[in-house]
Amino acid sequence: MNHLYIAGTIIFTVYGQLILKWRIGFYDALPSAPLEKVFFLFKLLLDPYIISGFIAAFIASLCWMAAMTKFEISYAYPFMSLNFVFVLFLSTLLLNESLSLARIAGISLIIIGTIIAART
Repeated sequence: MNHLYIAGTIIFTVYGQLILKWRIGFYDALPSAPLEKVFFLFKLLLDPYIISGFIAAFIASLCWMAAMTKFEISYAYPFMSLNFVFVLFLSTLLLNESLSLARIAGISLIIIGTIIAART
């Protein structure tokens, strides 16, 4: 049951990353002028989906705090590397991003490392 806190951290973090990338794609490129950058970023903050991404990040933080009451950080933190795995595969499926052999190899190493770290 305590592992649900870690799972919640991962789920909400992945959601936040994917939703931000998806919604930012609806806007123009980041302007080069400093003041225009500030206005552009504040405009992004008004997007309800982007707001939901920030809320997800906050909820992920709450889940992580709960996880820290149950596990040593040296045990729990390697699970955060699974964020890379889920973001890579879901961005391929949902955002049509590319998936190369090198990325698959890298993700495979992350999964193997997470399994090893969780067992020790």
